Amino acid sequence: MKIGLISDTHSFFDSRILKYFENVDEIWHAGDIGDISILEKLQKIKPTKAVFGNIDALNIQMATQENLIFDCEGIKVFITHIGGNFEKFPTRVQKIIKNEKPNLYICGHSHIVKVRTIPEWNNLICINPGAAGNEGFHQTKTIMTFEINNRKLEKLLLIELGKRGKID
Repeated sequence: MKIGLISDTHSFFDSRILKYFENVDEIWHAGDIGDISILEKLQKIKPTKAVFGNIDALNIQMATQENLIFDCEGIKVFITHIGGNFEKFPTRVQKIIKNEKPNLYICGHSHIVKVRTIPEWNNLICINPGAAGNEGFHQTKTIMTFEINNRKLEKLLLIELGKRGKID
């Protein structure tokens, strides 16, 4: 299963996303979609799972959820928008991780690309794909792709879409 991972679009759709996500099986959006048209564009590319973020209006909140917990190829996945810096999770997230025991945790919000395995949380793999939109303090727009094969996360690729604010 090949996944396209995106977050923090903030109402901006970079057309290069089409190229990088054309061969994925699913797209996962970790919140701050910004405009419902972004979600609709992603859904036209591939099936899309998405959570809402702190900037998302009611129409996006009604089309998504705050938290997604699901199985993908034998890996239990937990996606939420505001998830901490992986050094310390917010209390809400800690409770969900303790109760659900996911293998893969994905969040957005910080606009900072980060991938980390946390041994004290049963080797939980944590991913924040950075931000694909033009709003925020990040310098470079980013997305990711990865594969889940035989209960393993493989071929994680960070894709830079160019400088924030620049439209190619």
